[in-house]
Amino acid sequence: MSYSKFLSIIALICVFISTAQQTSTSSDPIIKILDQKENLSKTSLVKNVFFENIGPTIMSGRVVDLAVNPENPTEFYVGYASGGVWHTINNGTTFTPILDTSNTQNVGDIAVDWKSRTIWVGTGENNSSRSSYAGIGILKSTDNGKNWQNMGLVDSHHIGRILINPNNPDEVVIGVTGHLYSPNQERGIYKTMDGGKTWSQKLFIDDMSGIIDVQTNPNNFNLMFASSWTKDRKAWNFSGSGNNSAIYKSTDAGNTWIKVSTEKSGFPTGNGVGRIGLAIYNDDIVYAVHDSQFRRPSEDNKETSNRLTKNDFKSMTTKAFLALDDKKLNDYLKTNGFQEKYRSENVKQMVRSGNVKPIDLAKYIENANSILFDTPVIGTEVYKSTDGGTTWKKTHDDYLDDIYYSYGYYFGHIYVAPNNEDHIYIYGVPIVKSKDGGKTFTSISAENVHADHHALWINPKNPNHLINGNDGGVNISYDDGENWIKNNSPSVGQFYAINVDNEKPYNVYGGLQDNGVWVGANNAREDKSWHQRGQYPWKGIMGGDGMQIQIDNRDHNIVYTGYQFGNYYRLNLETEEDAYIQPKHELGENPYRFNWQTPIFLSPHNQDILYLGGNKLMRSMNQGDDWEAISEDLTNGGKKGNVAYGTLTSISESPFQFGLIYTGSDDGLIHVTKNSGSHWTNISNNLPKNLWVSRVIASKHKKERVYVSLNGYRSDDFKVYIYMSNDYGQTWKDISANIPASPVNVVKEDTENENILYLGTDNGAYISFNQGKNWEVFSKGLPNVAIHDIVIQPEAKDLLLGTHGRSIYKTDISALQLMNSNILSDEITLFKVDDVRHSSRWGSSWGKWYDTNEPEIELAFYANTSEEKTVKVLSEKGTLLNELKVTADKGFNYVNYNLSLTEKGRKALLKENTSIEIEKAKNDLYYLPKGIYTFQINNVKTNFEIK
Repeated sequence: MSYSKFLSIIALICVFISTAQQTSTSSDPIIKILDQKENLSKTSLVKNVFFENIGPTIMSGRVVDLAVNPENPTEFYVGYASGGVWHTINNGTTFTPILDTSNTQNVGDIAVDWKSRTIWVGTGENNSSRSSYAGIGILKSTDNGKNWQNMGLVDSHHIGRILINPNNPDEVVIGVTGHLYSPNQERGIYKTMDGGKTWSQKLFIDDMSGIIDVQTNPNNFNLMFASSWTKDRKAWNFSGSGNNSAIYKSTDAGNTWIKVSTEKSGFPTGNGVGRIGLAIYNDDIVYAVHDSQFRRPSEDNKETSNRLTKNDFKSMTTKAFLALDDKKLNDYLKTNGFQEKYRSENVKQMVRSGNVKPIDLAKYIENANSILFDTPVIGTEVYKSTDGGTTWKKTHDDYLDDIYYSYGYYFGHIYVAPNNEDHIYIYGVPIVKSKDGGKTFTSISAENVHADHHALWINPKNPNHLINGNDGGVNISYDDGENWIKNNSPSVGQFYAINVDNEKPYNVYGGLQDNGVWVGANNAREDKSWHQRGQYPWKGIMGGDGMQIQIDNRDHNIVYTGYQFGNYYRLNLETEEDAYIQPKHELGENPYRFNWQTPIFLSPHNQDILYLGGNKLMRSMNQGDDWEAISEDLTNGGKKGNVAYGTLTSISESPFQFGLIYTGSDDGLIHVTKNSGSHWTNISNNLPKNLWVSRVIASKHKKERVYVSLNGYRSDDFKVYIYMSNDYGQTWKDISANIPASPVNVVKEDTENENILYLGTDNGAYISFNQGKNWEVFSKGLPNVAIHDIVIQPEAKDLLLGTHGRSIYKTDISALQLMNSNILSDEITLFKVDDVRHSSRWGSSWGKWYDTNEPEIELAFYANTSEEKTVKVLSEKGTLLNELKVTADKGFNYVNYNLSLTEKGRKALLKENTSIEIEKAKNDLYYLPKGIYTFQINNVKTNFEIK
């Protein structure tokens, strides 16, 4: 053996040893953070504060994967991008969440060994979108989600595919996509032979290229194909192609791999190769769908229309411009949304005088969306191999337009029917199928099927039976996509922003990822009763990706909202009128830059005054009809890329003073003006640099006070950044205290108690009772999910959480708002109990087949020790009527009491008050009659009345 060959063998052994990874232990930094939060929840003073999910559900959320029982397809699991895993045993009629006991709701892939009922979840969404949250490795459950074990790969962040050997469930192959925003080593192909106790890295491309898809022949686990993907996402740019995007093949169950997409193979190679999805029919026939980022030949981009396009102006001379036909120029100006003041005659004068150049007529209409869609890439391609991946040939002659548009990185799946090699499906914005091996395609989208598709299951015993997962949930078809059933009952909405009005009952408004803007009453019933009425209690009021919402407090029908990149409208919900109100820059100026989540803010001093943030702060004095910029650029000026950047992300005006305004930007700048924009001061110099300002909040309690949260997620920085200033931002105090590492999305002051703050991170919600000196975590009824927005309805004393994955949660904070030093020192504090209206129907029902009407009242109390307590129910004269044994935790506690009294208590009350009768109800309980009663714990009492 040669010396060089010996060294190569030693090197390979070292690589294997270095990449063999044990199951994660508490020594892993990520696991330590998760343990920190779990321990915090056990001792939290608010551990018993229950959050109710109020929906909505009908719009559902983004599905990333399906796992269907092949022997009983009415049972399946659905993985949602940031909404967990849900299980159905009745063909999607109802679903149960099974990932709620885990440390994350972020899902990339799921796989089930149906023989042993073992569930594997690869955490961290596989798509590379703006809200594709990182995961915590690979999870495993053997009891249908009651318990989850972290099996390692915690630094993977995003996992693309899990393959289980059907003949050996301990043999599992995983494709790891890796970090979204930064390089890392834990990506590629990993394999375990011992059920996840240890892993070995079988394929590593480089620290920017992960494995986006892995597929196996259903009848031959040894044969596998995998696709690598080189990508680079930044806050200002996304590059979704590279030299190391390729197809690999294994014939030994993933132990060794060879690249098959070589220059001689016929499959594209080089810098333009984008995301690749794979489908295997048998050992020979393999399909690949490719998001080609190679440019189309220039002759294919020539406009055949006689109308002017923006490209015409990019190289047009002044002389040629002035010679344009006025009618033709006006047609361009009107169809592209130029302001009324810009029409042929005056625009030509502006060009003639040199104030404007012809190219400005192209720049005027460019924004983040137009730049993406105007990129002339090839886009969707389908390739087929009939020799096991050695050679590849494109299946179609023409371009497959309107499949990916310019968002191919968001899709990338192809499926082949198990009974026919020519029946294939590709997924993008629409669903399309081919019955001739990819030569031609037809759409099988439908009016009740949401766009943007990510998962498909084809029944091997009945290929006409399809289950589809998309950005709007789950659909089922039994006729190969001709007709679809909609199965949206899980509460998995991905909210960006929420708000409330002052109606009774108050309404909740929310903007959702890819599901528009919705509004509904906070107490709307989230059940199927609306099927009878034909009208869901929540109503969609805007399409696109729903964004921020402001409601005129004089008339809740006047709503300001919109969709991505600053496309905002003023809506009149009563008359159904709308007005497009996005501010326009002046012709000749650089276009305004608007963030994906453009901030808007109604002045608390005058509801006709609206603020909107581009890269400058805009102000309208007349409800958005007219705008003026009241600042220069309040960012670092943007960066070259295909994503809008250098934009404002947060706006807040002090309720104490008109014109005392704060702004925050996506590149880390925070500014304040005390005179409505006449002068601005940068107040972020002493804060961490180059972070996304997720919130800047002017205090409701002190004029000089301001809060700021910063978010480093877009650089894979998961630290907690939250600050308070009591001098308009001249100096800052770090108030992150004991919060476990997780990017912060929102900070909110309590409306009544200035010491109370609320916080939402990518992994949960917190409260501080002492202005951030330390924090308590909420957990009851609330899974570990991203909190994007927090709103308080002050009159109802409700706290609402807008989550990005589990819709909206609500809880009563009336007791929390009373927190003070006395409560902290007293042994027991009982809070006011709501009165109850008596009903003669307590304990009865409408009939034999209906539920019993059982009343309930809630007692909230604070205890300074964890021990068993006795809650006594007393009459107005102090007679004992009932008592409840409760195990109290240190902190806030809640006891539900059914208003019943014991036999002994009944006799005592009848003796005390001979004018009343207390008959046994149909459910064999005695209920309290009208009167005043007392709850007592130890010697502390509080009254309530039954009216």
